[in-house]
Amino acid sequence: MAALGCALGQTQNPPLGSVAVVHYPWRMRSDLERALQLIQSKESSSVEQAFGLLQNTVFSFSMKVCGHPQDAEDTMQDVLMKSLSYLPKFENAQALSVWLYKVARNRCISSHRGSNLSAARSLSLDELIPDHRELLELLESNTPNPEAVMLNSESGERLRRAILKVPPQYRMVLVLHDMEDLNTTEVAQVTGLREGTVRVRLHRARLMVRKFMADKVKLAKGSTIHASVEKANAPGCRKLFAALSDYMDGLVDDAVCEQIDRHINDCRPCEAFLRSLKSAVQQCQAYSPKCDSRRGQVLRKQLVSQYQAAVAELAERKQTDGGAALAQ
Repeated sequence: MAALGCALGQTQNPPLGSVAVVHYPWRMRSDLERALQLIQSKESSSVEQAFGLLQNTVFSFSMKVCGHPQDAEDTMQDVLMKSLSYLPKFENAQALSVWLYKVARNRCISSHRGSNLSAARSLSLDELIPDHRELLELLESNTPNPEAVMLNSESGERLRRAILKVPPQYRMVLVLHDMEDLNTTEVAQVTGLREGTVRVRLHRARLMVRKFMADKVKLAKGSTIHASVEKANAPGCRKLFAALSDYMDGLVDDAVCEQIDRHINDCRPCEAFLRSLKSAVQQCQAYSPKCDSRRGQVLRKQLVSQYQAAVAELAERKQTDGGAALAQ
C-alpha cells in the first residue's frame, strides 16, 4: 500500500518538505455517469442531453488522438450511431466507458485522413532524461506551480502540438489515462495491453510531452536547444526519473516512497524536474476540446429519434420472447 505521502489527493500526513508538489487530486469524470442516468430516464429532453455529453466525450477524445476536427466529428458520428442498440443495456458507467473508448479508439486508428496516427520517431529514455544544463535551467526558471500553469490558456496550442508529436502507441495511453481519466486497469482493457505495459508507455509519453513543451518554450524565447551530452547520471537521479509516474500516481510502496521523498528533499534539480513534469501532466488534464458545431446539434436530433426507435424495438422483442417462453 502506498504511503499517505504518495497517494493522490491525500491531505493528512503531508510528505517531506517540498515534495507536496507531486500530490494532486484526479478530476472526477462524471459525464458518462450523468449520461447513463439521463438515458435511463427515457425522456426525450433527457436523452438529448445524454447524447450531448456523449458527443463531447467522443469528440474530445478523438481530437486529442487525431488532432483533426473533421476526423473527430466523423468518429463522433460513427461511434454514437453504433452505440444506439447498446446504450439501453449498460448498467454502470464503467462498462459504458470501456466500450465507448474501445470503439472510438478503433475508429481513430482506422481513420486515413491525416498522418497524425502514422509512425513518429520515438525518443529513447536517455533523450528524455534531462542533462545537467537543463536541470540548472529548470532551477533558474522559477517554474510556476502546475496549478498556475493550468490557468494559462495561451499554452493550449503548444500542448496540442506536443501531444500530436508523441508516437501513437504512447499517445493513446496518455490520452486515455491523463486526459480521459481512465485508470490503469481500464486503459489496459481498452487497448488490450498488459497493465505493466500501460504504466511504461504512460511514463514515456509524459516525459515526451514535457520535453516537447520545454523545447517549444526555449524556441519561443530564442534560447538554444543543446544536445544532451552531460546526463544526470547519478544512480539516485536515474532511479528517480524511472519511477516518477508511479510516484506521482501513488503506486509505489511505503519504502520506495520514503526513499524518493528523501532524494527530492536533498536534490533541488530533481525537485525542479518533478515540478516541470507535473506541470505537463496537469496541462494535459486541463485540455478538453468541445464539440459545439451545427453538425453536432443536427446529429443529436437524429440520434434521439433513432435511439427511441431502438428502445421500442428492444422492448417489443423482449415481449415477444417472453410470450413465446410462456407458450412453451
